[in-house]
Amino acid sequence: MTGTFNYRPTRAIVDVRAIRANVRNLNKILPSETGVIAVVKADGYGHGATESAQAAFQEGAIMAAVATPDEALSLRDSGIHQPILVLGPVPITFLREAIRQDIIVTIPGVQWAQSAADELQGIKESLKTHVKIDTGMGRIGVRSEEEILKLLEILEGTSAIRVEGIFTHFATADEQDTKRTEEQFRKFNRLVEYFPERPKLVHAANSAAALRFPNFALDAVRFGIGMYGIAPSEVVAQELPFQLERALQLETEISFVKQAQTKEPISYGATYETEPGEWIATLPIGYADGLKRGLRNQQVLIRGRRIPIVGTICMDQCMVRLPERLPEGEPVVLLGKQGDEEITMEEWATRIGTIPYEIAVTIARRVQRQYFGD
Repeated sequence: MTGTFNYRPTRAIVDVRAIRANVRNLNKILPSETGVIAVVKADGYGHGATESAQAAFQEGAIMAAVATPDEALSLRDSGIHQPILVLGPVPITFLREAIRQDIIVTIPGVQWAQSAADELQGIKESLKTHVKIDTGMGRIGVRSEEEILKLLEILEGTSAIRVEGIFTHFATADEQDTKRTEEQFRKFNRLVEYFPERPKLVHAANSAAALRFPNFALDAVRFGIGMYGIAPSEVVAQELPFQLERALQLETEISFVKQAQTKEPISYGATYETEPGEWIATLPIGYADGLKRGLRNQQVLIRGRRIPIVGTICMDQCMVRLPERLPEGEPVVLLGKQGDEEITMEEWATRIGTIPYEIAVTIARRVQRQYFGD
């Protein structure tokens, strides 16, 4: 969060040591010639892009990867000088700025390559690129031998575009059945052979594949969700080659406490009614912070105990039912450990029918990030 204000007690505590440990442990199981590309898109999956990239580079990561031009420029502005790859398509209007800022962009298809060649005609510098091959994700990329040959024809006709890498993305690497992933890998290797010169970075593995399939490592792996200590799926969690260390804890404090004298409605819709004598605490965190409304009846941790959320979660606040009177300012953990208890992003995701990725990236920017261990 930008600015110097620090009055609200709701915060995401990020352990940079955990990010470093995850990268370090991944490096230990990879072939010596395989590098780690640190994926820090979506503000480092909610953990902070700059801080996450710095931690990964300290452990030998060779490159950072983001989703958009703006994310790449933000990293440059924050002092990241190492290579940055934009994984998604970029507008042609960004190409000259990419050259100026030494940012690598993705070639998503034949028409884009032709437009890029036309835009950069006559310039002395070269645009650094990685070619995306669509082997089954169905998102972006060249898809066939014919498209690759057309792409190569365009590239041979310009000196303004330099191919430094080729990559693909697996659609089901986190699932039990590995057949589709293996088929994608075979197709990728076959299509790479059409390039007359193999570039220095050929990469396919995402976090799930990097952790499950060492033979898919190639020149580099892209370490995203796993870098932050979150397994891509329950299947992957059961097959981890090392223990991932969670990097983020979401905390707040009790802001208000009251004792119900009678049956009293709580929050919008009056969906919860107290029993006389119940202690109700208000927490300064709501769905605008990432505590989704579907997490009603989820629990939080107070003094190492699971305490239920009651009533509808509001935009900025929510209420919990206390077992006894507790003081305002009492620490509360929404995600993370307290005592012997732990609440994980996977638990939240299961409750509302989503994936932990979504939980991580929707912790709002107004929730201040605090870093330690760097």
